[in-house]
Amino acid sequence: MDLPAGLGDLKDYAVNLAALVIALPTLLLFISCANFFSLRRPLKESALFPGSVAVLLPVRNEEANIPALVESLRKQMGISDLTFLFIDDGSTDNTFELINESIKDDARFSIRIGETLLSGWLGKPFALHQGLTATTSEIVVVIDADVRLHADALVSAINLMKSRKLAFASAYPRQIAISWSERLIQPLLQWSWMSTVPLAIAERSSNPAFAVANGQFFIAERSALEAVGGFASVRSEIIDDIALARVFLRQGFKGTVIDGSDIATCRMYASWPELREGYSKSLRVAFGSHIGSIIAVVFLIAVGIAPLTIGVFGYFILISSRLVSALATRARIFDVLLHPLSIALLIYLLGRSWMMRGRTQWKGRLV
Repeated sequence: MDLPAGLGDLKDYAVNLAALVIALPTLLLFISCANFFSLRRPLKESALFPGSVAVLLPVRNEEANIPALVESLRKQMGISDLTFLFIDDGSTDNTFELINESIKDDARFSIRIGETLLSGWLGKPFALHQGLTATTSEIVVVIDADVRLHADALVSAINLMKSRKLAFASAYPRQIAISWSERLIQPLLQWSWMSTVPLAIAERSSNPAFAVANGQFFIAERSALEAVGGFASVRSEIIDDIALARVFLRQGFKGTVIDGSDIATCRMYASWPELREGYSKSLRVAFGSHIGSIIAVVFLIAVGIAPLTIGVFGYFILISSRLVSALATRARIFDVLLHPLSIALLIYLLGRSWMMRGRTQWKGRLV
């Protein structure tokens, strides 16, 4: 029996709408699967690296991280000419004293008291700028204080970058997420690029739209870094890692992201207040403008919430790309099931980031 014309049109409309609702999540799943196989991973056994390496560590009020950080740095192997330079960016706690106590008589380590922050600069880029001018190594590595490296982390990541003939690389540590807010939000860091950036193309491209980076563990050839203006090129950038990757790409240098889940870990935030303030300072910048943020919200709803309207199949499709990301980066599999809630919380944080513009403090400074 044929449906009345009006009901037939309504059915066709529903079918077309359902197809549209699952189209974007399906595309993200396709990209994620492709990236699962093309994502660069350090070799389990890496050869010695014969060049010189300077690890720059900008720190401000990091007394809780210093002992464990230094311990993991001491264990680094496979690099004969290796130095670690801490730049203390005006700490008001016991960071400086703890660094001196932890490095003891290890000649590879040194600490520099940062200069007074110059107008037009943000703290981290300014600290890194000072560190770069104080070293002469072939390879420059930036490590955040909350990162813990396995013993072969530096040599394996650097050798992978060199083997691909790249100017820079960013190793994503495995994100340690313990509290409920961390488990909802932190895995989205990897999911965001695993599901949207075709890495096989990005590695060969100089298009800044393909920039992927993580300042927690960032590696660059000094010659390329100096050619693009060093850290002065991102002096006022809140999201300095992505900004620096874009600078490299605009000037013709190639780079890639590395799965660092087997060689490094990082716990960025230890509580909901820390996470809330951390994302409030940066999320609005990630999308460039009000219009960019609105587009991002529409996109997030389209891929992370709207598919729920077509039932179990829609739910399966929307969590599939997140599942692939979790498998690739060793994130908790169970948390994938809460992906729509993660997206909703991310949208809230983005809105809060705009509401808190000019009022968010980080490490005691307005950003």
